[in-house]
Amino acid sequence: MKRIQHADSMRSWAEEQRSLHKTIGFVPTMGALHAGHLSLADAAVRDNDLGVASIFVNPTQFSPHEDFNQYPRPLEKDLAKLEAAGIAAVYMPTVVAMYPRDYSTYVNVDNVSEGLCGGSRPHFFRGVATVVTKLFNAVKPHRAYFGQKDAQQCAVIKRMVRDLDMGIEIVEMPIVREPDGLAMSSRNAYLTSEDRKRALCLSRALFDAEKKLKKGERDGEVLMRGIRDTMRDVEIDYVALVDAETMQPVRETIRPVVLAVAAFLPTARLIDNIKFDPNTDDAGSQRGSGR
Repeated sequence: MKRIQHADSMRSWAEEQRSLHKTIGFVPTMGALHAGHLSLADAAVRDNDLGVASIFVNPTQFSPHEDFNQYPRPLEKDLAKLEAAGIAAVYMPTVVAMYPRDYSTYVNVDNVSEGLCGGSRPHFFRGVATVVTKLFNAVKPHRAYFGQKDAQQCAVIKRMVRDLDMGIEIVEMPIVREPDGLAMSSRNAYLTSEDRKRALCLSRALFDAEKKLKKGERDGEVLMRGIRDTMRDVEIDYVALVDAETMQPVRETIRPVVLAVAAFLPTARLIDNIKFDPNTDDAGSQRGSGR
């Protein structure tokens, strides 16, 4: 497995592979890899001639009060996991290389980025869109893989790729959960045993709503009220029913939707969601460990 630090080297390697008519599947990560990330790596390797991952903790998607400095960085463990998954190359740029002192260009994706996580983290999606654009420019993938847990991020990236004619297929993979239902997240490592028990109310609330949806409930307020009741023991950031493509609030589930939640615990902010398409009655939430 190649370890590449510089954008020029990454681009040269990718262009060489493309000249040999090899397809590249890309998994951008911030490291601290868990089974959810590795399910993306598995798909990238399976669906393409070559799988590429990146490890970069992106400072522009953290606000000053957030956990950039504390974010876990077990680099050698992450590299071993990616190599075991069959990843051919890992791109690991430095912060200075990605954002030199005179850096001044950012990517904003309006509307789709403005609610949900964009409400409480106003700089987050500008940072995400910017870093993903830079990573795409270096890796030159045919396909890029993202997890449904970050449903709004997926919607932002899909819109950006479409609007900027990037010609990259965005593959959204199901949420991977712990056996007890908690959505896998690198920030779960912050949770105390007590907070982890409390965190289960997020998935429990969503699974209850999923049952109601499958029984025919279509009223968004009824669904969200039930979720809030189940999450009453945590500090709720938001509970929302939104269009799956635009991320705009909706009142009824008459087209594909996302039921999304976010909550603050003493040691972490957690998010979770389910997707539901009333035309297929298929909620996009993977209950098992995924590996």
